[in-house]
Amino acid sequence: MKKLIELRDLQKHYPVRGGILRHQVGSVKALDGIDLDIYRGECLGLVGESGCGKTTTGKAIIRLHRPTGGQIIYHRGNGHAPVDIATMSPGALKREDIRGRLQMVFQDPTTSLNPRMLVKNIIAEPLREQPPLGSRELEGRILELLHLVGLTQDHYLRYPHEFSGGQRQRLAVARAIATNPEFLVLDEPTSALDVSVQAQILNLLQELRQQLELTYLFVTHHLLVVKYISNRLAVMYLGKVVEIAPTPQLFVQASHPYTHALLSGIPIPDASQRSRRIVLQGDVPSPLNPPAGCRFHTRCPFVIDRCREEEPFLELFSEEHRVACHRKDEIERLVRDRFGR
Repeated sequence: MKKLIELRDLQKHYPVRGGILRHQVGSVKALDGIDLDIYRGECLGLVGESGCGKTTTGKAIIRLHRPTGGQIIYHRGNGHAPVDIATMSPGALKREDIRGRLQMVFQDPTTSLNPRMLVKNIIAEPLREQPPLGSRELEGRILELLHLVGLTQDHYLRYPHEFSGGQRQRLAVARAIATNPEFLVLDEPTSALDVSVQAQILNLLQELRQQLELTYLFVTHHLLVVKYISNRLAVMYLGKVVEIAPTPQLFVQASHPYTHALLSGIPIPDASQRSRRIVLQGDVPSPLNPPAGCRFHTRCPFVIDRCREEEPFLELFSEEHRVACHRKDEIERLVRDRFGR
């Protein structure tokens, strides 16, 4: 598969200021060295606890946030040379039409859609940044987008508050695909919806990915949702990727203790297959002052001295499966012996 996005040592630090003169006294390390490849046509799931840096990763890729360091290499295709968009100015991003090619669907459509704008204006807004269309062409394009996301001409002259939550998310998707992007960041697009509506939106996203040849970064905390839609799955903890593998493989052969803890929280509908939940002790350390060595060692049930002193790096565990853990070769046995999983 061809790469679309490459993240190399991506960092995003937010300054913390204090004192009378508001000098910088520290920094929150939201992302602290992310290495990740996203391939054309795939859906890469990104999971982890709240505050681990999932959404920040997505916003950095599409340059809603300017990275502190590292590279975001975008392979545009069609004879264009790859570009590092991490260092590009806003003007250059617009000039090269990179803004239009990388788009985002936000978590809550109620707050991401302007309540004072009609549907036709909400969807037309990104189109007006593209080469100008005549009024009839613009109207035709808006109706085409509404049809693509399962809405009709009857919704053309309505306001966002006149729609249900699922319909508002469909509008958000229509706005995101208006500029013919090839990459979408989906920031928990189903978390604010009922379960039945979640299934409809997931099926819509699957259909659009195939029909429009899109690539997704699917950010979520819901493991069963990401299991359904993603081809590969990356697990984040405190600003780092700790494991990445094809989704089916990760669910049956997780090799990081944090991944095992996340998977143990999935409810099992069969009462005869009860297994012990892995409950992590303590709280997530502050990204203002992350621990030395492995960042997970303060909560890991299998910590050894090496974990406290030496930071593990993402290393190949098996084909397409990378893990950042000093004890990756024995984690599966340790989890089975202690927790019966």
